[in-house]
Amino acid sequence: MKKVPIILLMLILLLTACVPTDEVDTNQSSLTREDNPQVDQAQLEALVDGNTQFALDFYRQINTGDDNIIFSPISLSWALSMTLSGARGGTRDEMLQVLSLSSLGDALHPAFNALLHAIETSEGSKPPADETGSPFNLNIANGIWSQKGADFEQAFLDGLAINYGAGLHKVDYIQDVDAARQAINQWIANETENKIPKMIPDNVLDASTRLVLANAIYFKGSWAFPFSEDGTRKAPFTLLDGNSIDVDMMRLSNAMLPYSQQDGFQLVALPYLSRDFSMLVILPDAGYFEDIEAGLSIEQLQASVDDMETTQLALSMPKFDFETSVNAIPPLQSLGMQSAFKNADFSGISQSMGLFISDVLHKATITVDEKGTEAAAATMVAMQESMPEELMIDKPFLFAIRHDPTDSILFMGRILKP
Repeated sequence: MKKVPIILLMLILLLTACVPTDEVDTNQSSLTREDNPQVDQAQLEALVDGNTQFALDFYRQINTGDDNIIFSPISLSWALSMTLSGARGGTRDEMLQVLSLSSLGDALHPAFNALLHAIETSEGSKPPADETGSPFNLNIANGIWSQKGADFEQAFLDGLAINYGAGLHKVDYIQDVDAARQAINQWIANETENKIPKMIPDNVLDASTRLVLANAIYFKGSWAFPFSEDGTRKAPFTLLDGNSIDVDMMRLSNAMLPYSQQDGFQLVALPYLSRDFSMLVILPDAGYFEDIEAGLSIEQLQASVDDMETTQLALSMPKFDFETSVNAIPPLQSLGMQSAFKNADFSGISQSMGLFISDVLHKATITVDEKGTEAAAATMVAMQESMPEELMIDKPFLFAIRHDPTDSILFMGRILKP
């Protein structure tokens, strides 16, 4: 059996469960989350395929440079899909196309709800009682924060309550934007076990903010086959340029793991105690990293997974601990989402306000060690009300008094010192 070398690339496929928002200062819709969404298997599979396609598309937009990357595509999809529920016209069409969800039609939001239910009712959602390891924790929470007194469409609020379990927190961006920012940051910190303590930095929100939609994900799971801490040693890790650095390399001397050898890469899955969850690792052969990274498709990924067989392996893997922060607007614009950020149509959220997306922030963090994995992510979508452009005439200027029908200039001059 060919020895599995050092791991260069990681894809974590995390499924998530929903936790309702807290009730403090929250004006919930009178409706509750639907516990039996009418979605068939084909629609659920279409949602998963769309989410995976968006994950690959978005990854290719942010994989420039030589930094490590961790992000949660499902968190981005969740926050943007909540926003999408109030989009109309061309804005809606663009968002559907970028998120790869155009085929779902009216089933889109119930399908997200059905995905939550599928995870919540999974037999593998909790570790078996006779297994040891740290407690398993998988949590997704959705929340929205609106300007006090602002007028939002009831259908929009009801849809978020029915399909996303999200309630409406009232804040005052106009009078105390920092208090609103701190409230959202505290909610995200609580939902991610303080792994993301300050999601929204200063000066992102302002008095024109009217709505913030947020998603938070937290995952913690022990390996089904834990690495021995005594076996961790310093070992070389070969970089893309051929140089090497010493890292803390964990070693699993003998484990039965799903594995396959493909053209140009190897694939291995590391299961967690809750066996419905695993870390999927793709290791390109030397010299093939860029080709595999750029060419990975849903079809190739699924075919490789289907080809995996349980194999006895001695596995070496580095420990790692890092985070990634992303301004998601440039990648989304590059993928084709344009009008949502200017001249947007979010009339399904509010008829009285001309809302547009002003910020999409995403942050994710991950720790992998001998015991298991802890990962957290949050996505924040801020929406502002379109305001008149401000023109400050505070420097020397010219002027003219005209007869407009004939374009005749009656007076003309300049002001250098009023």
